[in-house]
Amino acid sequence: MGGTQENNPMHGVTLEMIINRLVENYGWEELGERIEINCFNFDPSVKSSLTFLRKTPWARTKVEKLYINMITKDF
Repeated sequence: MGGTQENNPMHGVTLEMIINRLVENYGWEELGERIEINCFNFDPSVKSSLTFLRKTPWARTKVEKLYINMITKDF
């Protein structure tokens, strides 16, 4: 059946799941160093990060790339 998503590491992964995994792995401080955006560096929260990233495609792209790099290193 289709199979078009079986090699897509982002399939079925929400932005909230990505942020939670990145914070779990790096913590807010290191995440803010890796991707210098205010929602990670000043009073960080998942909610504020989701709001910002949903409105800011360039920042979301950076977050998704970091997530993909993180999960591919796990394998």
